Amino acid sequence: MTAGLQSDYPPESEWTTDDLDALPEDGRRRELLDGVLLMSPSPTRTHQTIAGRLMAALDEDCPDGYDVTQGVEVRINRTRSFIPDVLITTSTAAAREPSKYEPHEVVLAVEIVSPSTRSIDRVLKPALYAQAGIPFYWRIETEGGALEVVTYRIDAVNEVYTETGRWTKFVDTGEPFPINLPISRITPRVR
Repeated sequence: MTAGLQSDYPPESEWTTDDLDALPEDGRRRELLDGVLLMSPSPTRTHQTIAGRLMAALDEDCPDGYDVTQGVEVRINRTRSFIPDVLITTSTAAAREPSKYEPHEVVLAVEIVSPSTRSIDRVLKPALYAQAGIPFYWRIETEGGALEVVTYRIDAVNEVYTETGRWTKFVDTGEPFPINLPISRITPRVR
């Protein structure tokens, strides 16, 4: 069934990561939630500027043992796969030059909240990233023009995130490595 899949029409049963792999490389952002295909609209200039600036800023302070990238798929299982906006992985995992990471290779997943993904980024993805064991999660809020970065650490026993800070001027945290990031550095210019 998967080898012949050439469009976004659903397979006979639930979508799997094999079905994702069978789709043509056309630049579309496809994620899986329990066998349901999720396709997001193209990100806005603001969204992409924040992601690019955040990746560059984190990469400057990134110590050996870690790697910073953006928009690379995290395969949680056969029917669940997400693409964080920015992520920090182990350098060992990054050395593979992967197009997909496993959850245990991801140290931090970052989602930038867009109007079309509010519930997914605020509720669904943090719950599922925590369940998958990803140690840290950041959510970047953009409503109203001013950015707020909300940081979380996993409570591994209960598989949920605990909020560790709400940052509007600086992100000042020691997790997953020492970070002192002015919010102005990731804020897009007003045009």
